[in-house]
Amino acid sequence: MDDVAVGYSRRVVLPRVTLHVPRGSFTGLLGSNGSGKSTLLKTIIGVTPPLSGKVQFAPCAGRDPVLGYVPQREALDSIFLLSSLEVALMGCSGRVAAGRFFAREDKSFARQCLELAGAGDLSGRRFSELSGGQKQRVLIARALAAKPDLLILDEPTAGIDAAASQAIMELLSRIHREQKLTILMVNHDLAVMKRCVEEVIWLRNGEASQGRVEAMLTRDKLEEMLNLHFS
Repeated sequence: MDDVAVGYSRRVVLPRVTLHVPRGSFTGLLGSNGSGKSTLLKTIIGVTPPLSGKVQFAPCAGRDPVLGYVPQREALDSIFLLSSLEVALMGCSGRVAAGRFFAREDKSFARQCLELAGAGDLSGRRFSELSGGQKQRVLIARALAAKPDLLILDEPTAGIDAAASQAIMELLSRIHREQKLTILMVNHDLAVMKRCVEEVIWLRNGEASQGRVEAMLTRDKLEEMLNLHFS
């Protein structure tokens, strides 16, 4: 993104965003509540069009990259009696023509993604009945089922307990390490950021600053970005 205006309903949230997500990196996105993190992610994945400028992706094997997205919350109405496998299968939809059924290979791959996300034993269980941490694993499996070149996660550990949060971050770190998958993640936990990510993008006062994690999360930088003074 080079000098892109981000917002919605003609309301500018971030007037001039310039940032670069390196291929193969694990990048963390930080910012206070209301700073525009979710709006920025939705602009990157194409749900919300930029107000000016455009988002550009480097081709992957001569084609546009495939994006996988894990929202902060999944608004699947409990009236739809979807199993975890059926939710994970949604990630394969981009490879299935309209009006066609999922192939056996798609179902097998969705099961593999559930296994990879540590949710293999949840495939037959109703999604609406799962705990918060279990739902996040299924949603990560859904994103992986798309065979993404870029995985984008909006606070994947929000609202779940510490043990589930740690397990999900270990999962993401392992996927990044083993598959060299490019990941862009919003997370408010600075300790998680220091431990897991390589690059940090920080939104503050309508602007985005970016750098290596060891430079962006120093004591001086935290005081500057959080308007705090550590004694």
